[in-house]
Amino acid sequence: MDNLVYYTELYDYYKSLLTDTQRKYFEDYYFSNLSFSEISLKYNVSRNAVYRQVKITKELLDNYENNLNIRSKISKIESILDNSSLSKKIREIIED
Repeated sequence: MDNLVYYTELYDYYKSLLTDTQRKYFEDYYFSNLSFSEISLKYNVSRNAVYRQVKITKELLDNYENNLNIRSKISKIESILDNSSLSKKIREIIED
């Protein structure tokens, strides 16, 4: 389950850096909970092609995070906000 959360968070941050095909396969696999076989039937490609693209996409997401650190930076900011007396005020400003 942690793996699912981790990769969906990375996907939210970095999806614009992926190809259309990578986004479609990733979304079908992680968000629609389709198997590699179901995705391959949907797009008329081999199961192995889908598997490779999802694997490559995960590797790309890991690479982007290792280099850009957006997820970890946001996590640190949230931690600071949670421990800050100004957190409620800051959250109100952000949400407006």
